[in-house]
Formats: sequence, C-alpha cells, structure tokens
Amino acid sequence: MSASSRRLTLACSVLGAVLVALDGTVLMIAQPALRRDLDASLTEVQWTSTGYLIAVSALLVFAGRLGDRFGHRRVFAWGVLGFGAASAGIGCASEVGWVIALRVVQGAFGALLQPATLGMLRAAFPPDRLAMPIALRTSAIGVAVAAGPLVGGVLVDQVGWRAVFFLNVVPALLMGLPALAVRAPEARRSRPAPASRLDLPGAALLAVALAALVHTLVGVPEHGWTAADVLVLSIAAAATAVLVRHERRTPDPLLPSVVLGSPPVRAALGVLVTASGAMLGALFVCSFVLQDVLGLDPLRTSLVALPGGVTMVLGAPLSAVLLRRWGARPTALTGTLLLTAGVLTLSRLGPGAPAALIGGGFLLLGAGFGALMVTATAVVVRHAPQEAAGVAGGLQQTAMNVGPALGVAAATTLMPLGTGPALLLLAGAAALGAPLALRMPRPARPARDGTRSVRNDEDKKREGDEHDHEP
Repeated sequence: MSASSRRLTLACSVLGAVLVALDGTVLMIAQPALRRDLDASLTEVQWTSTGYLIAVSALLVFAGRLGDRFGHRRVFAWGVLGFGAASAGIGCASEVGWVIALRVVQGAFGALLQPATLGMLRAAFPPDRLAMPIALRTSAIGVAVAAGPLVGGVLVDQVGWRAVFFLNVVPALLMGLPALAVRAPEARRSRPAPASRLDLPGAALLAVALAALVHTLVGVPEHGWTAADVLVLSIAAAATAVLVRHERRTPDPLLPSVVLGSPPVRAALGVLVTASGAMLGALFVCSFVLQDVLGLDPLRTSLVALPGGVTMVLGAPLSAVLLRRWGARPTALTGTLLLTAGVLTLSRLGPGAPAALIGGGFLLLGAGFGALMVTATAVVVRHAPQEAAGVAGGLQQTAMNVGPALGVAAATTLMPLGTGPALLLLAGAAALGAPLALRMPRPARPARDGTRSVRNDEDKKREGDEHDHEP
C-alpha cells in the first residue's frame, strides 16, 4: 500500500473513532434540552443512550466479521454514511419515540464503523508499525471526549439540541463517500475463502448475550439490582453457554480459535475490560463526590478532571514509543501501576482533600489508562491474523463497552457503603491487569550480534508466517 493510501486510511480511522466518541459526549449535554423540547420522560431520555449502547455492543463482533469478509474500507463506508443518515433523521425527529428508534439504528451503523477503523489500520500498516497509528487514534478519542461537553454546550446554547446530531452529517459524508469510491487492495486480501459462511446463529446468540448483559448493567445505576435484572442476567448466561457449544461445533465460527485461542489476545482483552471498568467507574464515583458532596457544578467538575484527559492525550504517543522499545509486557505493567495508583489516590477524595492530591490522582488515572489502551489494543490487532482483524477489532470495542458498564455497576452497588470502598474495589479491578499483563508478549531481547531487537520471538514468528502466506 502506498504512503498516500496509508495516510488516508489513518485519517479515516482517526476521524471515524472521533465521530463516535464526540457523538456520545455531546449527547449528554443535549439530553435536558431534548427532554424539554419533546416533552419526554426521564426514562425515555435515558433510552436515547441505552438503546444506542445495547445496539452497538450486541453487533460489534458480527460487524467486524462482515469487514473481514467484504473489506474493512467498504464496511467503514457503509457504517459512517449510515451513522450520518441516522444522525440527520434524529435531528429532524418530532417525538422522542423516533429519537430512540433512530438511536438504535445509529448504534447498528456505529457497530459497522468501529471495528473497521482498527481493521483498516491492520491491513494498511506492518505489524511493527501499528502502535503509533493506534496511539494517534487513542489521543484523538481523548480530545473528543474532553472537547465534547464544551462543543455540546455551545451548540445547545446557541442553536439547539438538534445541532449536535446535524454535526455528524458533513464529516460522515466527507469520510464515507471517498472510502466507498476507492477500491482498496486490502478488501480482496482480507476476504475469507469462498467456502466459509457467515455464522448467523453464532451472531444471534452473541447479540442476545451481550444485549442482555449491557441492558442489565446500565440499569443498575438507575434503580439498583432487581429480580428482573437477575432474570435477564440468567438469559445472558444461558445464551453464552449455548454460544460456546455452538462455536465449538460449527465449521465457520463467528469467534475463530485463531483469535480467542491466542494467549496474548485473551490477556489484552482482559486488560481492556479491567482498565476501562476501573477508569470509568472511578470517574463516575468522583463525579458524584465533586458535584453532590463538594458542590461543584458540571463545568468545574470537568475542569478538575481535565488533567486526566491531558495525560491520556499526550501519553498515548509516548506509550507507543515505549511499546516499541520495551515491548508490551513492561508497558502494560507500567500502565497498570499508574492506573491503580490513580484510583487509590482518588479514594481519598472528599472535603478538605488538597488540590494537588486530586489533580495528581486524575493525572495518574489518565496516564495509566492511555498506556493500557494503546498497548492492549496494539496486541489485539497485531496478534490477530489479517483475515480476522475485523473480529479482533469487534472484540476490542466490545471490551471497551462492557468494561465501563461493569465498573459503574460495581461502583453503584458499593456506594451505599461509602465512596471509599467503591474506589478501593475499582483499584483492585485495575490491579487485576498485572497478572494479565504478564501474559502479553515478552520484552525485546538482545540479538546474538549484541544489538537490541525491537520485536519479540512471537512477533518474528507471526510476521514470518504472514510473509509466507502473502499472494
């Protein structure tokens, strides 16, 4: 692939990830105005977020499989154009029912879009050069998350809540139409053999399991644990058991063993779940303390937490450099240590807590999470074969959706005992990343001629295998 094609791929991957991240953050600012304008209930407004989250979580892996079969650039184009069209429809909606329905549609197209952003990078860049593109993508997501409330506030105040959805339309067209028009060689290389089939029963079972799990977890912060939640979790567990049995027997599984059978990939997915759960759970608890206990308004709360966003944005490229020099294992262990220390520091948040302690806690939180996100994502994408890069990207995105839901649900369950115990539990969850990090690729070792090798033994073997299978 030429350098210009790589730059276009990187731009589409980064901007596509930013589009989804920005949409989620500006919506939170727009929801109160949406509720007033459409005379909606609080439950209906909450479903504008819940419906999207369930749809996107349930479909991410199957969407990644579609990218492996039909080409990631093509699926990216379908996803981003559909995402923009659904956004335009929401902006024109006359009642909240239409908003909820179109948010579910938007989530389905978001599921097409997100794994493709990683699948395109896997096809465009050699394995030993993936870390920096992933780091740039991570930094851009951090900027979008930090800027979202400000952008949403300005648009809602000056134009109205519909503007936050119309905001998606032009970027979607600018990315989707060129991606649809360009015929990329990666689409042909990543297509499986003609005999393989889409595992529709497996996709349906996985969708039921994830939808039931996410629906339960996002409801816990609102109403606590109920008998209905236990029932829905039982459905998720039953669907998972049937899925495991089905995947072992089908000749063309949705979740190929070449991906889930890789110890580094499994470890990296576990790190993404624990790290995102600890990070978002801690932010949820700290937001409660800052606003309800210390009496800060939402803007001041965002400013207090801003150091975390800054270190995440600036630290992601540094993490890519460390990943290349040290290897995945030391970088992930360092990120785990920083994240755990950040959550432990913030467990002392409360009346009279010094500003330096609060700022330092958020600094450590952002630095640790950024390092883990870059490292674990790079391991997942790099160690999956190119023909299953979409499934790997779907699993990475699924982990990033399930982890926060688990973290917030766990924090909500313990918060009646105090915010300290909740944050200590989340620190323990962050620390679980350490044994998982030890299962990641080994550090670089000196070569026999005395020079330091950047790649580990597994990477050399994998790259050699890929070279042997090139057409």
